[in-house]
Amino acid sequence: MKILYVEDNDDNVYVLKSRLTRAGHTVVIAVDGEAGIAAARRERPDLILMDLSLPGVDGWEATRRLKTDPGTKSIPVIALSAHAMAGDREKALAAGCDDYDTKPVDFAGLLVKIQALL
Repeated sequence: MKILYVEDNDDNVYVLKSRLTRAGHTVVIAVDGEAGIAAARRERPDLILMDLSLPGVDGWEATRRLKTDPGTKSIPVIALSAHAMAGDREKALAAGCDDYDTKPVDFAGLLVKIQALL
């Protein structure tokens, strides 16, 4: 499965990409919302992991744009957030995310969410 991971933190990218790759997935990286939107359109991933706190276009807005684009609206999006403030899950789901998880990521739990969306 091809996963697009939109994340601006190099450490997070390294850890999660390594674990997803070892689990057999192909991982494409984008470092901000605009690059994530472009990569989703170009790569047509099976699933997107979207950091919410991104420079420029944040994860909420990037997800809204992807979910209104006929070419990308069916791609499941899991929001990832390090802040986990009250209401963030609801805000992410309202933006069009299909699920929500907090950082640091519980990898086994994330794999369950990924499988459930596919």
